[in-house]
Amino acid sequence: MNEIILLKLGELVLKGLNRRTFEDRLIANARRRLQAHGKFKVYTKQSTMYVEPQDDSCDLDGAWEAMKRLFGVVGLSRARACEKDADAMLQTAIEYLGDKLSAAHTFKVESKRADKSFPMTSIQLSQYVGGELDEKYPNLKVDVRHPELTVHLEVRDYAAYVHADPEPGAGGLPVGVGGRAVSLLSGGIDSPVASWMIAKRGIALDMVHFFSYPYTSEEAKQKVLDLAKILTPWCGRLTVHVVPFTAIQEELRRRCPEELFTVLMRRFMMRIAEQVAQRCGAGAIVTGESLGQVASQTMDAMRATTAVTTLPILRPVVGMDKEEIVRIARKIGTFETSILPYEDCCTVFTPRHPRLHPMLGELEAAEAALDVDGLVAAAVDGIERIRV
Repeated sequence: MNEIILLKLGELVLKGLNRRTFEDRLIANARRRLQAHGKFKVYTKQSTMYVEPQDDSCDLDGAWEAMKRLFGVVGLSRARACEKDADAMLQTAIEYLGDKLSAAHTFKVESKRADKSFPMTSIQLSQYVGGELDEKYPNLKVDVRHPELTVHLEVRDYAAYVHADPEPGAGGLPVGVGGRAVSLLSGGIDSPVASWMIAKRGIALDMVHFFSYPYTSEEAKQKVLDLAKILTPWCGRLTVHVVPFTAIQEELRRRCPEELFTVLMRRFMMRIAEQVAQRCGAGAIVTGESLGQVASQTMDAMRATTAVTTLPILRPVVGMDKEEIVRIARKIGTFETSILPYEDCCTVFTPRHPRLHPMLGELEAAEAALDVDGLVAAAVDGIERIRV
């Protein structure tokens, strides 16, 4: 029988009567990710999802990499299917895991018997196959507590499956099961991590990027698009809404106190993000704000920016320090792109002495000198939508 991929489902198995909805979404997400790698049959049974190639042209290595980034899966294994017979499982273990068995020094066999009609208990099956492998491989010693290699045998409805230790999956919930949000994506380290973290909780995303040409370059814009592309294997296909932000920033610089510039700019971003959210059916705004990291991320500043929108603001990295955020950025592959030396709209117009604790009254007074609605409408009308 062919090699297949077994995916262990995560917290969605605890969803009770709603579980089928979560599983259907996970299957649909898996099928979309697998389309580029051939024709696969995808189905779930007994808290396991099966990814089974339908012909020899399937790219199982590519499918494996895609499934490692599938939210909703806590563990995955490449496995070989065989008949539900103890000797067949033994022979499959020797053929399929022979290199690993020859290289290891300690091992154990762990069996699961989902098909209760199988004549041996899980313990009996493990003892039989383990004893035979111990005889065949003199380099191996049984260690049931801390083995170097675990041979897994699973007797299920359709067949038996043999595999080695599973690798960790992406975890979380299937993307899309929790609704949709818009995420403010800059060229920095934090916002891609925030987007990844909220997608992990089952949220489908549209990206919003504020672009201040000619103060920021086309290379800076391309950097953000590259970050979005890096996120797509985790989040699914993304649309980046590129907002022309130059006119707003120039108007702020002309008419408003410099020390309030950053917070006023953030308030405009929230207003525009809310408009984008309404257009694409999103129910929240995601930001990469981390409490106290910069002047616009104090509690008073966050309160001031939140005040201009009725949508919830999701800040998944708000309690994390930079080292923790960088660690995730390296894990998901965005760090090296995020540190490329192209400035975004926030860094270009940074005031020399930003106000750390702005008051709502003074911000509203400063905005009274502006045509807020007109500036927002013009920016929204000029949005460029790029699918990555």
